[in-house]
Amino acid sequence: MKITDMRVFVVGNPWKNWIFLKLYTDDGITGLGEATGGLSTKPSVGSLEEIRHQLIGEDPRNISRIRDKLYKALFLNSGGNAAAGVDAACWDILAKSLDAPVYALLGGKARDRIRIYANGWYQGPRTPEFFAEAAAGMAARGYTALKFDPFGKNYMYMPPGEERLSIDIVAAVREAVGGDVDILIEGHDRFSISQAVRVGILLEPYNPMWFETPVLNSDAAAINEVARRVRIPVISGERARGASDIAEALRDRAINMVNPEYLGVGGVSGLLECFAVAKAFGAHVAPHNAQSPVSTAVNSHVDIAMQNMLIQECFDDSGVEWMDDVLSGYPKVENGYITPGDAPGFGVELNEEEALRHPYGERNFLRLFEDGWEYRNS
Repeated sequence: MKITDMRVFVVGNPWKNWIFLKLYTDDGITGLGEATGGLSTKPSVGSLEEIRHQLIGEDPRNISRIRDKLYKALFLNSGGNAAAGVDAACWDILAKSLDAPVYALLGGKARDRIRIYANGWYQGPRTPEFFAEAAAGMAARGYTALKFDPFGKNYMYMPPGEERLSIDIVAAVREAVGGDVDILIEGHDRFSISQAVRVGILLEPYNPMWFETPVLNSDAAAINEVARRVRIPVISGERARGASDIAEALRDRAINMVNPEYLGVGGVSGLLECFAVAKAFGAHVAPHNAQSPVSTAVNSHVDIAMQNMLIQECFDDSGVEWMDDVLSGYPKVENGYITPGDAPGFGVELNEEEALRHPYGERNFLRLFEDGWEYRNS
């Protein structure tokens, strides 16, 4: 089997342009991957176009070979989202060639279902009343965990009024959902160490499951400093670029949860390495996923097979109304849990015609340090 072509599709999701790639083979089997950038689009598309010639003629089932080839071709660089998307597409093809779901190739199921935490559900005004109502609605749909950023556009420092509003929003959500629903507080790398510690102490009465990346999460020393000085769990790892970054985050043992993004750490192959490193440190993994339902499916196949998986992020129930016209076969959240399907590969199909009806948008970006970003309007 040889790769004969790769096509790239940019789909204009309103707050982040989705980037999909499709590998074609001489056997007629295709593989679908995602290479959506963090908050950029064209750099990832350009990267895919530049590595296309490295893929043509390769057997996509030789995933380790292709991964090593790209790493060396890019002068010992992991290749970012582009290479990660190729890695996932190759796993899709390998599993399809064996007529098996991807999770079966990873050792089978370690659990029957995967607990989900919802994100993207607070698309509206930054008021305690709105957040409480929206949170109650998600809990009524069966979610047992909700993540949100109550901090507006603040960066490094919050004035007293902004601090009070942020904590009032957390208090309102806790009251709305009760004590049996976990709340996860997103910091989005916003704060200095001193501000993060101050906020972490103020969050304690509301018993959050975690305080996520309160300071720049690529700064392991800063993350660990905050974690030591607050009494609520801190999680980090979203900016990791490989398993070595996860090891560095866990080395001082101030945190015991990490949230790598598979598109940042080298695709399915890289995420598996992160799970292994975390297990060596006695830590749990809660994979980051702020992308499309393709990434939901990819994560679900890894999650279901990993013993130290904690919980999975998902935006899908807060997505655009035309999402199911573009993508089919991805696992749906039911009462706060998902289970990957048993179709060969990841089981997801891209409707190429429908994808072309939603082109790239130059304003489709979430600007987290500008007013009104939480509306997620382009």
